[in-house]
Amino acid sequence: MVHVIRTFDRPATELVERIKKFPPSTLHEAQGRSGALNSRIKPIYSGMRACGPALTVTCHPADNMMLITAISLAKPGDVLVVSAGDHPEQGGFGEVLATACVAKGIVGLVTDAGVRDGLAVRDTGFNVFSYGLCMKGTVKETLGTINQPIVIGGIAVRPGDIVSADDDGVVIVPKENIADVCVKSAAREDKEASVMKALKAGGDILELSGIGKVLESKGCTFA
Repeated sequence: MVHVIRTFDRPATELVERIKKFPPSTLHEAQGRSGALNSRIKPIYSGMRACGPALTVTCHPADNMMLITAISLAKPGDVLVVSAGDHPEQGGFGEVLATACVAKGIVGLVTDAGVRDGLAVRDTGFNVFSYGLCMKGTVKETLGTINQPIVIGGIAVRPGDIVSADDDGVVIVPKENIADVCVKSAAREDKEASVMKALKAGGDILELSGIGKVLESKGCTFA
């Protein structure tokens, strides 16, 4: 069995820059309301934002050896996506590893575990999306995998898929769908901008959203 694949095909820089313009919620809607990780995975502080190709990692619960290895292999712009056993009672990432990530140009970490050194990590400017903060340390003993398909937060992730995360949570966009999702996201944002402009001008939300016609078709009555 191969544990570590050193590299993978990353999406074109131009595609990554295009998809960065859209928030995760828009990407989620644009791809048919799919790709959203479990909502428990959130930024450790409000305002964090990360978008880039996934570098995938599996770690044994309470063991961060493969995460450290992945940091060494990562390229600028990558997002570390770490399946760590769906186990919040561990803090396998903290100030030292955040410092290493910033130095490498890694843009974020997504994990189904806890992290620690919250204030210090925030001060580094690194973006972390996790189950929350936990001071419990981890060992460095058990092999896992790097740059192989994983499942995290109920969603399958492959190396090179796009990870987009902000205060609302984390969404995955399959790498082969990036261009199409960008087009649909732009159309969605244009439509919403038009609706909001009409609302500010006094328009009715039921008419503008189309909900009025839906209510009528379902026989909704008003007293």
